[in-house]
Amino acid sequence: MPLKTIAFDADDTLWHNEGLFREAESEFCQLLEDYMPQHSSVKELYRIELQNMSLYGYGIKGFMLSMIESAIEISARTVNVTDIEQILRIGKELLQKPVVLLDNVEPVLSSLHEKYRLVLVTKGDLLDQQRKLQQSGLEKYFHHIEIVSEKKEEDYQRVMGHLDLNPTEFAMIGNSLKSDILPVLNLGGHAFHIPYHITWEHEKVDRKIEHPQLIQLSQISELSQYL
Repeated sequence: MPLKTIAFDADDTLWHNEGLFREAESEFCQLLEDYMPQHSSVKELYRIELQNMSLYGYGIKGFMLSMIESAIEISARTVNVTDIEQILRIGKELLQKPVVLLDNVEPVLSSLHEKYRLVLVTKGDLLDQQRKLQQSGLEKYFHHIEIVSEKKEEDYQRVMGHLDLNPTEFAMIGNSLKSDILPVLNLGGHAFHIPYHITWEHEKVDRKIEHPQLIQLSQISELSQYL
């Protein structure tokens, strides 16, 4: 591969993230169990999250607002102030969770940093992603950092244009087929898919992806076999 730049996703590629949302989601559903069974509350929360995506984007703050709106809907507008306070607490605690790196992340970045220009391309709330990156201790390995509201083809085109790259010189590494892999492949770039053990419903792809420029890995340390 004539690669010059290697881009990494952040959440669930470099550090753990989705499991924290699942814990918060579970606590929220338990809080509202008097109004609706937990399995139904999960579906209602996800419906409202999707409905609000174009307004709030991705991240914890949008998740908090969707939890509050879901509580109002689930309780038929009878949710009390104490419950709203508990929802805010759940969200604030989520914003303060420590960053826990996945296994072998830093050694891999350290090794690749000597050979390629490394870029971080992640979506979510700007302030929260900046906090996590700073706490991770990984910022020193990246030549360029992009925190975007979406990860579609046009977003990757903008990143490549900013870095003056041809797609064939670019590889994306991430856990989401929908956000990290397919847009880059569609542009003619390379991709390494490293699945995380939990996938948010919104990021799921219901078909098998086969592509000559896609390599499937089980963990990040396997990158050394190809890069």
